[in-house]
Amino acid sequence: MKLTLFDACVPPCIQMMTSLTAILEKAAAHAEARKFDATVLAASRLYPDMFALARQVQIASDSAKAGASRLAGLTPPSWEDNETTLPELIERSRKTVAYLQTLRPAQFEGAEDRTITWSTRAGTRTMRGQPYLVHHMLPTLFFHVTTAYNILRHNGVELGKKDYLGPPPE
Repeated sequence: MKLTLFDACVPPCIQMMTSLTAILEKAAAHAEARKFDATVLAASRLYPDMFALARQVQIASDSAKAGASRLAGLTPPSWEDNETTLPELIERSRKTVAYLQTLRPAQFEGAEDRTITWSTRAGTRTMRGQPYLVHHMLPTLFFHVTTAYNILRHNGVELGKKDYLGPPPE
C-alpha cells in the first residue's frame, strides 16, 4: 500500500493532539491532587525566553489544523488564542482533533506538489506540499507537543514516553 500525504499528515496529527489532551488532563489531575491552582501550570515555561505552556498548546493546535488544511487545499480555521486554563487548553486540543477528523484522503490528492504558502513573523514562506509536511509542519507540531510535555514533566506531572506517544493507532 502506498503512503499518501493524508496518511503521513492526519493520523500523526490526531495522535499527537490526542496525546497532548491526555497529558493536559494528567496535569489537571496532578494540580487537583496536590491542591494548587492549575493556572500556574498553564503559565509555566522552561526558560524565561520560551513560550509558556498555554502558547505551546496553541501553536501545536495551529500547526496541526493549519498544516493539514493547507495540504488539503482548505483555508485553515481561525481560532482565538485566548486559553489561559488547563480546561480551556484541553478543549482546544479536543477541538483540534475533531477538526482533523473531518478531513478526508481525497482532499490530499496532489498535495505532494501543491504550493503551500504561509505567513511567519519573518515574512511569507512557500514550499511544495511534501517538503512542507516533512520538514516544517510535522517537526513544528512535534516540537511544541514535546515542549508542553517537558514543561509539565519539569513541574512534577508524572509523565512518560507512553503518555507522549499515546495509544497505538488502530
